[in-house]
This record gives sequence, structure tokens and C-alpha cells, in this order.
Amino acid sequence: MQTIEFSQEWKTKLLNRFLSYVKIYSTSDPESEATPSTERQWDIAKYIFEELKALGLSDVKLDGNGYIYAYVPSNTENDSEPVVGFISHYDTSPDFSGENVNPQIWKEYNGEDLVLNKETGFTLSSSKFKSLKDYIGKTLITTDGTTLLGADDKAGLAEIVTAAEYLLAHPEIKHGKIAIGFTPDEEIGRGAHKFDVKNFGADWAYTMDGGVVGELEYENFNAAGAVVKIHGLSVHPGYAFGQMVNASLLAAEFIKMLPENETPSTTKGFDGFYHLTDLKSDVSEGKIQYIIRDHDEEKFEARKKFMIDKVAEFNEKFGEGTAEIEIKEQYRNMKQQFEGKMHIVDLAEQAMKEANIEPKIKAIRGGTDGAQLSYMGLPCPNIFAGGLNFHGPYEYVALESMEKAVEVIINIAKAKKS
Repeated sequence: MQTIEFSQEWKTKLLNRFLSYVKIYSTSDPESEATPSTERQWDIAKYIFEELKALGLSDVKLDGNGYIYAYVPSNTENDSEPVVGFISHYDTSPDFSGENVNPQIWKEYNGEDLVLNKETGFTLSSSKFKSLKDYIGKTLITTDGTTLLGADDKAGLAEIVTAAEYLLAHPEIKHGKIAIGFTPDEEIGRGAHKFDVKNFGADWAYTMDGGVVGELEYENFNAAGAVVKIHGLSVHPGYAFGQMVNASLLAAEFIKMLPENETPSTTKGFDGFYHLTDLKSDVSEGKIQYIIRDHDEEKFEARKKFMIDKVAEFNEKFGEGTAEIEIKEQYRNMKQQFEGKMHIVDLAEQAMKEANIEPKIKAIRGGTDGAQLSYMGLPCPNIFAGGLNFHGPYEYVALESMEKAVEVIINIAKAKKS
């Protein structure tokens, strides 16, 4: 078995690549119908496109929707070797600011609290975030407390590009053709919508978009987004008696109608939830946004119906047309797409073991591009990228975790698959 010597030179390449990516503002926008949903995503798309060409990958393409495709050519004479793909997304979550990211590097972390911002005292607490104890002695990359980091999924981007560069620089590592795909708008549920599966040409792929080292996932939530609009009636407060209908107060009433014990913070494992993600309102109009999640298909359908029924109940109480709801499906549980194809998961599991990683096979309490791609004919489990505390200022990633992800990619690439 060939071993991978990940020298200091390659560690530095990986670190610098990641730092360059996270500094590029690329937050997506659920309110936009464009693809990409924000013009700023083109900045990182064009940056990566030029980088892949400069590294010498073949057939590098940036299409009109911001999707990037590239290939590491096969260096084996086995024409029957399957084409394996690796995919990640370059947008960051709109849940928190992704502008002016100022990453900080903490070498040989000592297990204590990290004061991320001396001016505000903003701290990554080792007592609040117990996972920090697992990274004592490691090199951590954090925010400065004012933005998210963007390890979701710029860690995945850096890992895939570094693995591709490594394979090109080490022709003694024999492998089949490797397909690479990078997408916009994953964080708003649209990352795979315009992915060209047919021309991508992979027999299967892996998204590098998970959390801690060892995560391997081929089961995820069924997912939908719901928008509830509340219509009020604004009149001057001095003349409001018997006339004003305050949409903000009505929005609060509707929010109370959903079960308080079925939220992300009150559920775990295979439990589904309703998650209030955004609320904008004034006296005249209210707009409430939810995401609906459940692993079980029947329970998922019941959750969607429950919300529709609650709107109907709301209108019975406050008047027909006071509220309206729109529900859009985002992705489905990909588990059933792996029936008879578990060799794809087994291959990733073995690649982890070869890297001295204990695989952690579990269901995702979320989703990835891979969920949609699996239904589009491209089976696509999810592999760890190393980050933690995504979508907020407490986000961090260990450089050593990213190194392990690169090793797993290379192990999958060189494994015999036919």
C-alpha cells in the first residue's frame, strides 16, 4: 500500500489556500432568484477557475451559472476504471456575516479559552464548546468574532484542490480519472439545481462538506422551505380603534401555534423539526420563514400538511386571507439511492481506515448538494471537511483535520474500484 507523505510544504499550501478562500466574500441570498444568487459569488468562482487552470487540471470550465468543473486525468492503463468525483460549494451561509473575514491562526492550541476579539472580549469558550478539548496541540483557525469563518465549505474546496494538485505532482500514485465540481448556493438549498450531472461524467462522487474527522454520511433530512405571509392593516394609531390590524402581533400569534418542542435546539438524532429562520414585519405586512426537516418521508409530508393546516386555522380565527403560505421542497433523503450501491460508502470507509481514521457513519441533521445529486443520478455520500460550529462567529477548523481530509481524497482516488 502506498503511503502519503504530507510534508510541511503541502501543509502550508493547504493552509494558505484555505485562508485565501475564506477572505473572499461569497455569501448566498435566499431572496434572489438568480444563479448564483449573489454577484459576489462570481469573485471566488473566477478565482478558483483561474487557479485550477494554472495548476494544470484538464477541461476546466466555469459555466454561465457559476458551476466549476475540472478533471485530474487518469494515469492508469485500466480503461474500465470508474470516474469518481469530489464536490464542494463555495458560497457561505446568510445566517451570519461573511464579509471581511479575518481568520486567526492558533498554533498548538492549549485547551484554554480563545479571546477572538480583544476590543469586544468575544471569546471561544472551552467550557461552552466542549469539542475544543479534542484539538489540544493542534493548529486552529478561527474567526475574529465579527463574522463566520466559511470552513463550510471552503475547507472542502481547499482539500479537493490540494488533493488534485498533489496527485498531479505525484504521478507514481496511480488513479483513474477524477472529476471535480464546485457549486454556488448550497447554503440556500439550490447548490445542485443546475449541476450538469451528465457532462460531469462521474460514476459516483463525494461531497466534502461534513464536520469532524471521520464523518461519513449517506442519509439526510427530507427538506422544505416555508414562507408564511401575514397581511395587516395600518392606520394612524390615533384613529386605530376597531380598524388597525397589526401584522407584527399576528406574526407572533402564528409562531406560537407551532410546537415549541420541535425545534433544532429541542430535537436530536432522527427527530424532525420546524425551524424559524427569519422574521420581517411591520404593522402592514409580516413575512415568516421556516425550514421543515424530517428523516422519515411520511412524517415529512405530515409536517408540511401541519403547517398548511395551521394557516387555515389561523385564517378561521383572524379572517380569510389574513395569512398565506408557500412551501418549496429543497431535497430528499438520499438513503434509498444507495440500495445496491453500498460499495461507494464502503470505499470511503476503507479510505478513512487507511488514514488511521475511525469512520463515524451517521445520518446528517441537514443536507448537502449530494442529497439532490443522488436523486439526479449521481450517488454522492458526504465526507468530513473538518470544521465545527458552522454559520456563526464561533466557527473553527483544525489544520490537521483538513490534512486528514486530503489524505482520504487521495486514498479514494488511488483505490482499485473495478
